[in-house]
Amino acid sequence: MSERNRDFGKYGARGVKGHEAVARRLDSLAGYFTTPVTAPRGLLARLHYLTRTDHARAAARAAGLTVTPRTLKAWLDGGRKPSRKNLERVEVAYRAVRRQNVARYLLGRLNAQGRGTRVEIHPLNQSQVSRPRQRVVEYRSLNVRHWDRLVEAWAADDDQALDEAWVEQIVDLGSQWGQYEYVTNVGFAA
Repeated sequence: MSERNRDFGKYGARGVKGHEAVARRLDSLAGYFTTPVTAPRGLLARLHYLTRTDHARAAARAAGLTVTPRTLKAWLDGGRKPSRKNLERVEVAYRAVRRQNVARYLLGRLNAQGRGTRVEIHPLNQSQVSRPRQRVVEYRSLNVRHWDRLVEAWAADDDQALDEAWVEQIVDLGSQWGQYEYVTNVGFAA
């Protein structure tokens, strides 16, 4: 695509890829546990979430948490503490399972029976760019009616698919959609 930025930040512009901002917003809507996994309370909350149903246990195994049931029971009882590597696996598995569980709910809310959701796009930060090199980029909003590909890519943690789905949506901004490939923030509610 000819509108894609090739040397973003070369002259001092700051921002993040739009799809990364969308993923952060979806993560905040997913409502993860705030207590860190390193705290006993946070670990127990995640382990209970990952072991409460057969579906959750299968999804946790698929996400990389492959400890024996005996080890899992020892962690839950407080008899043993997981290693740092296993704590990371618990966190990754928890986030993957949470995304899968919340995706259908978010999709229904964001699609809003075909009405879609209004998305606010805050342009990149050009405060460090010299005056002659600054673009005229302004705050924009658009109504996204089809969230299926965005939410599906987010739930699968597929960065490339999320980027393609995001670009497919911002093309609706018109001929200068490439100016919104990098942003400071993307806001929407569900």
